[in-house]
Amino acid sequence: MAEKKLIHPGPFVVKDCALVSVSTGEKAFTLAELSEKLKKIDPSCVYHHFWSRHLRPSFDHPEFHNDFAAWVHMELRDRVLAERLNLIAPQEYGNIEDLREALILIIQERIFEDEHLGWRKAENPFYFVKSQLIIFDTGMRLQWPHEIADVLETFSPGTIFYHFIDARRRHPQGLDDFRDWIRKFPPDFRPLEELIARVDPFFLSLYEIRDFLVRNIRSFCARMRDIREMYA
Repeated sequence: MAEKKLIHPGPFVVKDCALVSVSTGEKAFTLAELSEKLKKIDPSCVYHHFWSRHLRPSFDHPEFHNDFAAWVHMELRDRVLAERLNLIAPQEYGNIEDLREALILIIQERIFEDEHLGWRKAENPFYFVKSQLIIFDTGMRLQWPHEIADVLETFSPGTIFYHFIDARRRHPQGLDDFRDWIRKFPPDFRPLEELIARVDPFFLSLYEIRDFLVRNIRSFCARMRDIREMYA
């Protein structure tokens, strides 16, 4: 009896993206104002102030990993709260609303500790900005997992952002697009999924993420090319 062949799950469609920042007109001069506006601001603002720095030409405050922490440190001069906000890892929250709630809670706890801090006025306000992604189809199609490693070094930062960071917001289980595609292949690729899952997207630059993926996917897939014989 002939061995049954597997059905190919379809190609990986490579896309690129550009981030457009849109001002909401909302701003806050004090921590109390920031906390109140955070309760009703568009969810894309929360997303923007945590993730958009990956696609900016430069980042003025490399010590801080999100805009809230940087503003508190630079404008309100409160190192305690800045460091607490800096520890927030957005990828650990199931959705934007959970992240928003955690952010507000940390700010309100600090105001409770120091009531004068809540009304200390900054010289430069916090401007609420929201993000809009413009997505492009690059025309590139990958048929097998090992091909990811072959072309990863040509991927733009926008491609890495779209498939590795923004994908987690779109995927119901919080997966990046690489793992979502690779898991459609036989279980032999499960260790590769686990390797990719080790990457922390928030504390690495897009170039560091790309280097990690190139190194690990190439090493793993070098011995997996024969998997193509399993498909019809």
